[in-house]
Amino acid sequence: MKNKAKQATEYIREQSRIKPTIGIILGTGLGRLAKNIRAAVSILYDNIPNFPSATVEFHKGRLLIGTLKGKRVVAMQGRFHYYEGYSAKEITLPVLVMKMLGVKTLIVSNVSGGLNPDFSPGALMLIKDHINLIPDNPLRGPNEPRLGPRFPDLFNCYDSKLIKLTERIAREQKIMLHKGVYVAVPGPNLETNAEYRFLRTIGADAVGMSTVPEVLMARYLKLKVLGLSVITDMGIADSVKPASLVKIIKAAASAEPLLTQIVSNVVTRL
Repeated sequence: MKNKAKQATEYIREQSRIKPTIGIILGTGLGRLAKNIRAAVSILYDNIPNFPSATVEFHKGRLLIGTLKGKRVVAMQGRFHYYEGYSAKEITLPVLVMKMLGVKTLIVSNVSGGLNPDFSPGALMLIKDHINLIPDNPLRGPNEPRLGPRFPDLFNCYDSKLIKLTERIAREQKIMLHKGVYVAVPGPNLETNAEYRFLRTIGADAVGMSTVPEVLMARYLKLKVLGLSVITDMGIADSVKPASLVKIIKAAASAEPLLTQIVSNVVTRL
């Protein structure tokens, strides 16, 4: 994996001399932030050696390198998922590439189904912790000691200082920001009524099909992590309604300006 990441990193460096210190992963329907990145070099994933291809319809499949609020950033417009057929190592290769490019802080965003009855579609949730139900781990297999420890500690997995900073920014901007636990499931199907009840029972506030593998790799590589989730639909047991992809994308779009506002302000203060 290290050699594959090195090849990808060398190619990216040939396209841009910018050395980013902040990495951003944008999930489904959350690509607007990319428009605020200046002097960006846009690279298709398909052109980057060893990068997977983005197969999800609403993911652009581009890597952007430039500046956001004066800070050097690299942003993924679209990510990779376990349900697409990729292994956890393939999913998280870009995170290792970001590390090799110079990234020290990773901001991950996603859309998710709300399990907490206090939430509603279009709400924003700051991820304070996660539960991993994806049956794969990017750290499985032989360890590479130069990259990270065999048994990485997930204490302070979602950086407490970044969480406090983001909460402060949300208050200043008068943006409602919930805080909760994100649970990652394999997908691609949505959950049954019984599964929604189970996920809520084990302590989850929102459910999605991404993010956790990337966070595991980031913490293994000693990157600080901030996680944000847009609640696009609700999975409250015994009151579940048929899912609508149109409504999910619409909810993501409605929250996107606020998410962009928060992330931009966080980047400014890093």
